[in-house]
This record gives sequence, C-alpha cells and structure tokens, in this order.
Amino acid sequence: MSERLVLLQEGRARRAASEARARKARRQRRIRYGLLALAVGALALLVFMVQGASGPATRTTRPPARGHEAAGAVKAATGRADYGITLAKVRVRVSLNNGVTSGMLFDVRTGKVLWDRNPGAVVPIASLTKMMTALVVVDHGRPDERVLITRAATHFSGSGVGLLPLHKRVSLEALLYGLLLPSGNDAAIALAQHVAGNQARFVEMMNARAKEMGLRCTHFTSVSGIIDQGNYSCAPDLAVLAHAVLTQRRLARIVATRNIVLRFPIKSGHLWLYNNNPLLRLGYPGADGVKTGYTVAAGACLVAAARRGRKWLGVVLLHSDDPPDQAMKLFDAGFATRAA
Repeated sequence: MSERLVLLQEGRARRAASEARARKARRQRRIRYGLLALAVGALALLVFMVQGASGPATRTTRPPARGHEAAGAVKAATGRADYGITLAKVRVRVSLNNGVTSGMLFDVRTGKVLWDRNPGAVVPIASLTKMMTALVVVDHGRPDERVLITRAATHFSGSGVGLLPLHKRVSLEALLYGLLLPSGNDAAIALAQHVAGNQARFVEMMNARAKEMGLRCTHFTSVSGIIDQGNYSCAPDLAVLAHAVLTQRRLARIVATRNIVLRFPIKSGHLWLYNNNPLLRLGYPGADGVKTGYTVAAGACLVAAARRGRKWLGVVLLHSDDPPDQAMKLFDAGFATRAA
C-alpha cells in the first residue's frame, strides 16, 4: 500500500470519528433539552394543581369584592395599593352604643385599618361628596380667580352660604371655605359652573377623577351631594378621599378652620363662616377636618381626622345615630393604642 493511500485512509478515519463524536454530542444535547422540558412542564403542572386546589391568594376578612376593588386600585391617590384595606397588627376594640351602618378608623398616613364595621357597604354619602368637588376645583382653579355668581347658584336647595351676591364675582378661595365649612350647596354650584361651564360637565370631571383614584365603589350625580340617587361611596373610598384632602395644602388649611371672617362683596363687606364639623366645634384635641353630611337617605355622615404627637387618625361614619360621640370614642381608643 502506498504512503498516499495510507494517509487518505487515516484522514477518512479521523473525519468519521469526528462525525461520530458530533452525532453523539447532538444526541446528548437533545436528551438534556428533553429532560429539561419535562422538568419545566412538570413544575408548571404542579403550580397549576396547587393554585386550583387552594385558589388565588386573596383576603377574605375584608370587604366584599367591590370594596376590595375600590381600595385596591388607589395607587394614584395614595401611592399604596392597599390603603383603607390592610388591617393594622393591633386592632382597636370599641363599644358603640348607637347604630352606624358602616364605619372605619384608619391611620391617615398609612391607610392601615384599626377598626371597621361593614366597610364594603355602598351607601349614599350626602355632602361628603364635597370632598371630591373641592379636589376637582383645586386641580383647575387658582385661589385668586373670581367666580361669577349665577341665578342657578342663588336658587339652591339644602344647606348654603346664603349670601352669594347675584351677578357679582367673588373669590374662588372664599367659595371653597363656603363649600367646606357650612357645606354650601350654592358654593358648589358656583364653583362647578366656573370650572366646567355647567354642573353636568363638572360631575363628569368628578367621576373621571374618581376613576383615576381607583374609587371603584364611588359614583357622583351631584356637585353637592343633595341628590341621593346614583350618588354613593363606601368607607375605604372615603378614607382615600380624606387622605387626598388632608394632604392637599390649600384644602387641609380650610377643613381645619373652626371659623373665619372673609372679605366679601356684600353690604357688610365681610362674610362670617363657621365649620359644621362637630369635633372642631366641641374642641376635640387635635381635630383637623374633614367633612360632614346629611340627607334623609344618607343619614348623618362624618369623615373626621385628628392628630396627637406622631399619630394621625381618620374616621369614616356612614348613617350614624351619633357621629360626634362615635368619632370621639374611636379616636380615644385609637390614640390609646401603641399600634396607631
């Protein structure tokens, strides 16, 4: 056999051995990939079976679905998706002698709930509506703007400032005081017309803002809350609204005011306004807001807040037989616990 033939045969043998090794490596890779795919599939099946057996990780000790959705989507308003939902580690025990359809005691800063009663109830909210009215106005109006008082504003029903001068322009900030202290329905109408042109468009803005804030059990049909039908909310949503008002500097200053004298284009030149908030009127220590409400359908309603030292607590009471007494009992219990 010639030397050339020997070299040729050796080359063919090396190529054949190399191809055999390559085929073997490909088979081994296919086997490894197949085993990995089987392992991943088995793990996915196991996860699916566990979820099917135990259900999704949801809270079952809090409000029904609508209440969960309401407070679970409030990230835009509070930066916390669980505001008004998560229970505090230490709960407050309070015996309320009088009735209340729905209520909540919560930490204003964190939204942690220290006490609640039927928080998922969706009910009429009367003039608590004006918290949203004020938020929308502040979003779209400067304090120094002048608001025209129309005939619609002077032909109101329910509570009002009562001294708005027809066809004159008054300070937007003065009307905000009139909206939030004596709960002026006339001020609500004037502000809504100024911001949106008419009340219907302003109500649309209120509902749009509620959607942005994730208030899923809240809906508005009135700029003042005088209309009960279709105008409703729940305790977690109202806690979020209270937080928004209390952390808005202009509104926080207004709702904490017990009484004020404002320059106003009327005969005396001044307007005296007094806050309807019973805790401010009674001088409850640390009280700093927020809003009262009443209609026959809604009953007496109160959203209140108070500070003592580092503690800042809020109360929501809906259709209450005695809002001041219940609020003070809840605050007293809340401030007494270390968990607040």
